Amino acid sequence: MESKKLEALLMAVDLGSFTKAAEVMGYTQSGLTHMMNSLEREVGFTLLERGRGGVRLTKDGERVAPAIREFLQANARLDSTIAQVASSRSEVIRVSAFASMAMHWLPSIIRRFREERPDVDVDIRMADHIRSPYELLAQGKMDVIFVSHQEEESGYEWIHLQDDTMYAVLPKDYPIDGRTGYPLSEFDGRDFIMPAQGFDKDIMRIFNRVGVKPHILPTAVDDPTVISMVEHGLGVSMMTELTLRGRGDGVLLVPVEPKSARELGMAVRAGKGRQASLQQFLECAQTVLAELEPK
Repeated sequence: MESKKLEALLMAVDLGSFTKAAEVMGYTQSGLTHMMNSLEREVGFTLLERGRGGVRLTKDGERVAPAIREFLQANARLDSTIAQVASSRSEVIRVSAFASMAMHWLPSIIRRFREERPDVDVDIRMADHIRSPYELLAQGKMDVIFVSHQEEESGYEWIHLQDDTMYAVLPKDYPIDGRTGYPLSEFDGRDFIMPAQGFDKDIMRIFNRVGVKPHILPTAVDDPTVISMVEHGLGVSMMTELTLRGRGDGVLLVPVEPKSARELGMAVRAGKGRQASLQQFLECAQTVLAELEPK
């Protein structure tokens, strides 16, 4: 069983879309779809549910996904070690990032960095939980992480990149009455579908600050499923502009008031001597982001 097929499977699930996964991995959508069909034939059962709201794991897929992640992590470590031994290249920059940042930012950053430093490899890992990049950085398994700022974490140097504005995610028929903003107080007591994988921390920080207590529904679903549930009138939600980019056709998106955001940036280990290639990568990322996301 080819590891590339398994990587494509998890990428499609993490991003909720064959189209977005194909873009990040450099495949055509038809090519990636063919890979998934081939993988399902190999395992002998259906791994993905495909629908208007995107793709997600079936129950059988959810059972095997943790083992697939463990296999790919071990395989990646082996490949990285073999490549470094066999290649004349001696430097690898290890990067972990949230899915939204990996999809919208990293391809442009890495392309520019390769032009500047073709002798340095960049090893990317998608974060499957809000805390995992910080843990990997603390353990010395990552050189830089692209994340939202978590004040309770320690031992790192923070480099601010952008404030990612929060939007109310509402059904199309929600009575917004021409308003250009959605008061945070209007979430109070309302059925609320919370993003999973620890990303509720950024949202709850905002709610706690203003004393708002929505009725949080007992769900543990990915971002595309949250949006689909809102589209079908099962509740409301709140997500950031970068997370929602290209995904909001079936729902109403309104910036919250007062204006709120999560702070996005890069974190590197504090108190460590920084190799020249890593410093160049950090500067490259800031330059590219200034061009991609002008203030």
